[in-house]
Amino acid sequence: MASQLPIHPSTMDLFQFYCKKWFHDLHSVYLSIKIATSQFIELGLSHMNRFPFIVTIVDAMISLYYRSCGLSPCTVDLDDHTTMHYWTANHRQFNKPVLLLIHGYGSTSTWQFIRQVGQLSESFNLHIPDLLFFGKSYSKRSDRTVEFQAACVGQGLKRLGVERFSVYALSYGGWVGYQMAHIYPEMVEKLVIVGSGIGFTEAQKREHQMGRKWTDMLCPEKPDDMRFLTAITIHKYTISKWVPDFFLREFLIVSLSVSLSSIPLLLLPCLPWLRHSVLFEKLVKN
Repeated sequence: MASQLPIHPSTMDLFQFYCKKWFHDLHSVYLSIKIATSQFIELGLSHMNRFPFIVTIVDAMISLYYRSCGLSPCTVDLDDHTTMHYWTANHRQFNKPVLLLIHGYGSTSTWQFIRQVGQLSESFNLHIPDLLFFGKSYSKRSDRTVEFQAACVGQGLKRLGVERFSVYALSYGGWVGYQMAHIYPEMVEKLVIVGSGIGFTEAQKREHQMGRKWTDMLCPEKPDDMRFLTAITIHKYTISKWVPDFFLREFLIVSLSVSLSSIPLLLLPCLPWLRHSVLFEKLVKN
């Protein structure tokens, strides 16, 4: 509280009095604004899951970064039922090899490879698809197998004029890349698969069991489920520990809202490790 004036104030006393009063009033206004702003932000954040715009803004910024790396988005209509979306090199440089990057389960072409696309674009002509039911690729067909995914990625590349390429694929995308090497042996030059579990023995599968249903882990519906998934899939960078709940809710809404009903079906052919697949049986025997 501001101090009282003396009975016979001097000029200096008056100056000090009004300075203190002015500071007190200014501080009161500052506190009022701060409290109101905090309440507004808190109210806004509590309703952000209804209006997921932050993830959309971040996605737009990532897209701008991809463009700065010499890539452009394009869509390819394979037929009346299926559309594939790719990020492709703006101008093919014939002194660079062609590299196909296939993202993992639950991600998209942009979010999966944001840390790699800058350096890789300097050495390769990149082609990065959204797998069906992720990102902007979709199909009205009922087929949910990895064979169908692989066939669609390959058909789209043919439409883009890509004849030969190497593949780097991870997680669920590894199964797609594996099938592409079988379906298009004349197109796939080299194949790198990371973290897909192809060739696991029964003992190895039991050893790596998490004690939770795969649908609960790979089809998260809540921020805590998302944190658990990122904790077991992301090495070194513990992003999920500091990302707020509202952002994770937004990410789930934006990335999974359109295709959530299709996503569990995508996993059925590959999570049992294709034990009934002829290709898998040949791989295990070899």
